[in-house]
Parts: sequence; C-alpha cells; structure tokens
Amino acid sequence: MRERVHVKDIIVGIPACAKLVDGVARHDTPARYADAVFGGAGALPLMIPPMGAEEVAVLDRLDGLLIPGSPSNVHPSLYGGGDSATPDLHDPLRDATTLPLLRAALSRGVPVLAICRGIQELNVALGGTLFQEVHKQPGRMDHRGGPGTQAERYRPKHEVALSGQLARVIGATSIRVNSLHGQAIDRLAPGLVVEAIAPDGTIEAVRLEGARGFAFGIQWHPEWRYDQDAASLALFAAFGAACREWHGSVRKAA
Repeated sequence: MRERVHVKDIIVGIPACAKLVDGVARHDTPARYADAVFGGAGALPLMIPPMGAEEVAVLDRLDGLLIPGSPSNVHPSLYGGGDSATPDLHDPLRDATTLPLLRAALSRGVPVLAICRGIQELNVALGGTLFQEVHKQPGRMDHRGGPGTQAERYRPKHEVALSGQLARVIGATSIRVNSLHGQAIDRLAPGLVVEAIAPDGTIEAVRLEGARGFAFGIQWHPEWRYDQDAASLALFAAFGAACREWHGSVRKAA
C-alpha cells in the first residue's frame, strides 16, 4: 500500500444523497468514494449533508471536492429538459447542494473530481444539458449496469478514447471502463472540453478549460476497486496532489 502523505491535514468533501430508507430520512453515499479519497488521494474524506446552498460555506475548510455517483438523476427542470423521464429517480436536496457547491469550488480554484452523476451535475451547473435516457438516443449503446452481482455490474464494459490533460494524467490514450449510467451529457457546457469519449460518441470525461485548479468530470466509476486499476490510481493520485497543492497555497496565503 502506498504511503498516505499528509492524510490528516488534507480534507476532501463528499456531498451525500438524501434518501428515505424504511421510512427514515438518511444522508449517505457509498463508502467506496471515501475509501478512494483516503487510500488513493491520501486525504481525509468528509461527508457533506445535502442541506442546500448554505453548504457552500464548508469550502472554507476543504482542500478538495469529490462529487460522487448516485442512482438518482439531475432533475430536468434545472437544464430545461422538459418532463422527467424518470420521475421516481430524483434527489432535489442533492441538486440544491451540489450545483452551488460546484460553482463556488470552481470559482475559488478548489480541486474538483466529479464522478458519474457528478459529471452530469458539473455540466448542468455550468449551463449544459443532459440526455435523460442516453440508451434511447439513435446509435447509442445501453450504458446502464444491467442485472447481476455488484462485481458483474461494475465490470469493465467498453473502451474510452482519452485525450488532453486526462490522457497525460492517466498515461494512456485508451482504457476500458465500467458503465452504470442512464443519463449523459447532451450539450456541453461553456468552458468544458471533452477529454474522453465512448465508441458510440457518448462523452465520458470533461475538463474545465482555464480552471484555476484540478477540475475533471468522469462518467465511469474509477473509485470501484481503485487500488486494482492503474488508471484509477493515477487519477486519484493526481487529485490528491492537487488537493495538497491547494492546501499549501491557502495556508501560505493565510
């Protein structure tokens, strides 16, 4: 296991989802995101409850922001998408929290890594739109995970072509990735550039051009068994390095 440099000093926020489980309201997100932040990025994960735009204030205490995936979908009213095709799969409290957090973090230069639902939130936060059901678009494959065990659903499913800074971070121009999403980017938001694409043309990764810091959105799930995949390890290591650089610059300025 690689050394966790400054793990007690570097803090990465992870916004949680709002869920109703057995009639009880819960704030949670899968543990694998925190595991990847702790073991892959070398930082302490901190869960951010979905309490709305007031949570932007937590950025004063953070060195990075990881936006995790979720079974829920960004509500189409937030990007002019019309009626919802998945009315039972929304999380308005999360939408109300993550979109302001993303805009504020990017404005400040706080490092951002947005995964699965996160890349969709990133695109919407900056003015882009989504396909509500990408598998129903002409020529597109079914990017959903399908049935089976968790390991079967998260298995590598297709190739993605990498470009730009992401290709340099990962050290490859093509990798195989898992795929567990129903939504996908339609119109790219101003300022975002495509850094990975699937064989069917679906956007798989983006970067904020001219960002003050690390700012990537990834459509697949690099956190899944991150420690067994060289590309995922490289991505989280780069994110962790950016968080440490941010921490150092903020402390120096203070």
